[in-house]
Order: sequence, then structure tokens, then C-alpha cells
Amino acid sequence: MTKKTSESKKTEPLAKQHGWHLATDEFGVELTDLEYAVMRVYQSFLRWQSECMAGVTGIALSGQENTLMHIIRMHDRPKTIKDLMHLTNRQDTQNMQYELRKLIKAELIDKYGSARTGIYYVATPTGIKVCDDYAKLRREVLLEAARSASGIPGSARAVTVCLEQMEKAYESSTREVATFHRRR
Repeated sequence: MTKKTSESKKTEPLAKQHGWHLATDEFGVELTDLEYAVMRVYQSFLRWQSECMAGVTGIALSGQENTLMHIIRMHDRPKTIKDLMHLTNRQDTQNMQYELRKLIKAELIDKYGSARTGIYYVATPTGIKVCDDYAKLRREVLLEAARSASGIPGSARAVTVCLEQMEKAYESSTREVATFHRRR
């Protein structure tokens, strides 16, 4: 790149430099870059969950199934499917039911109750041990890697707050689009 090209690149708006079709101004670029990073982090997170679970159980579980296992174990209290849907911000009941059946078949969770009184999911003794082993491996590998990465210690809480605000913005925007702008 010539000196003149390099200098003109610096004076171009960030949106033009990035070439994002989704962004036309500085904030648009910032938000689009964040979305792209979230997509990549999410995929890496799912792979991490699957590998970590396989490392402690030898069972191939998806990231979603792994998440359900830990949410069910959370606070050592039984959860209904409604609780699980709410805590994971999901709406795909049939997929979740399939994932729960897979966890039951693996003897990591159990269910009790009836349609009349409510069906609850709870971690089995095996599931509790798996969650504990997972947590230990997570501390030994992931937390150590995150502690040594620049930018993570000291900023994780601020990133969490930002992502929670983004979740609210997405939910509100989704309702807006569904209510007023969806074409049939």
C-alpha cells in the first residue's frame, strides 16, 4: 500500500473502511463488529461446552444440551420446562423436549410429576457429579486461559452489562419488526 493510499484510508469514514453493508456510520460499524464477534464467540462457546462435557463424560452432547444440564443443576432446585425456556431465553419447545429426553437417556437428569401437577427436571446423582467434574475442568482450563488473556480480567463484568443491554435492544426491536413491519 502506498503512503498516499494509507493516508487516504485513515481519513475515510470507518464504515467505508470496513465495507459492511450493515453499517453506514461509526456506531453502525461498532455494533456490527460486536454482532460479528458475538456470533464467533457463541460458536466457540458451544464447541467448548461440548468438548468439556465429552472430557468428563465421554458423551457427545451439544452446547444446548450442556446448557440445559447446568441450568437444571443451578441452585440444586428442580426446574419446569417453562423455567428452562425462560432462563435460556429460548422458544423452541420441541427442540428443548428432545434435548431433555437425551439428558434423561444419558441418566444425567430425571423428571417427575405429571401434566396435572407439573413436570419437573432435576439432576441425578450422576448428573451432579458430571456438573462438578465439568466445573473443575472449566476452572483448570478455561478460567486459567481467560485469566492470562489480556482484556478479559477486569472487563468481563462490563461486557456482560453491555450484552444484557443488547439483549433488551434485540427483544424490543424484534417486537417492533414483528408488530409493525412484517410483510405477509
